[in-house]
Amino acid sequence: MTVLLVAAPAQADLKICNRMSYVVEAAIGIDERTATATRGWFRIDPAACRVVAQGNITAERILLHARSLPVYGASPAPQNGTDNLCIAQKDFVIAGRQCRGGQTAVPFTEIKPSTGEDGNQIAYLAEGAEYDDEQAKLAAIQRLLVIAGYDAAPIDGVDGPKTQNALAAFLKARGLGADAAQGPNFFDTMIAAVEQPSATGLTWCNDTQYRVMASIATDDGKAVTSRGWYRIEPGKCLHPDVTGQPRKIFSFAEAVDADGRTIKINSRPLNWGGTTTLCTRETQFEFTEQGDCGARGLNASGYERIDISAGTGKTLRFGTP
Repeated sequence: MTVLLVAAPAQADLKICNRMSYVVEAAIGIDERTATATRGWFRIDPAACRVVAQGNITAERILLHARSLPVYGASPAPQNGTDNLCIAQKDFVIAGRQCRGGQTAVPFTEIKPSTGEDGNQIAYLAEGAEYDDEQAKLAAIQRLLVIAGYDAAPIDGVDGPKTQNALAAFLKARGLGADAAQGPNFFDTMIAAVEQPSATGLTWCNDTQYRVMASIATDDGKAVTSRGWYRIEPGKCLHPDVTGQPRKIFSFAEAVDADGRTIKINSRPLNWGGTTTLCTRETQFEFTEQGDCGARGLNASGYERIDISAGTGKTLRFGTP
């Protein structure tokens, strides 16, 4: 994830515009010599903008942190800003740099917005593909179609018969008209579909009272790739993206508290896995090298192999013993 920066004096409202293929949530930081404050979350759909601060901003520095929704797992890559400021999982306003219970310090990137045609200040969220608005929206639809189990790959923001066929099948399956993709709430519809058990592929469902962080791994015959974390709230389901036709699929998940610490019941971690040891770490990750996890400063977690035949689905339900 990158932030396009264009130097300009701050004036009028501040907008963040999303040219990524992900639905994101943004948090801003206002930094002055005598005080620092953070505020979030502002959800921003692909090809959309949102006002995150009204009126002239006189602060010395404006900072930004963005995260993708839980449905996307480890992508996009986290930001590499140098200012560590506090956030919370739910909507928040936090004064100062000292994090309290339930708050976490994450990297924020300084932004210098440009002046838009409407006189407002604008900063853009972008990714390596450098999409324009139309391409970002289409790539985002492709990405959610793939996660929902439809073949819309590659995710490139380029329209064609494959994407249109996948989209048509998605709309038909949900009783939606052909123009639904142009509606203001279409991304909500797609995300809701991803969060329901699917007739194909793997679905996780969280039947506990805790937040569950899950990881998926795939074996394509050449390498085993482990990827996490996908956040699954209590009572929710999630359909992780599995592209191509891997020979094997593996799953690992654990319940965590508000501070991200593993829940323990009778002194035993509450997790769901198996006997296949693969590498993980506490923050988002994607690894293709699975040897010597500990020597590389990583965790070794036990994954369960999931048997899924072509065209069928498998739902894993995470419950409390």
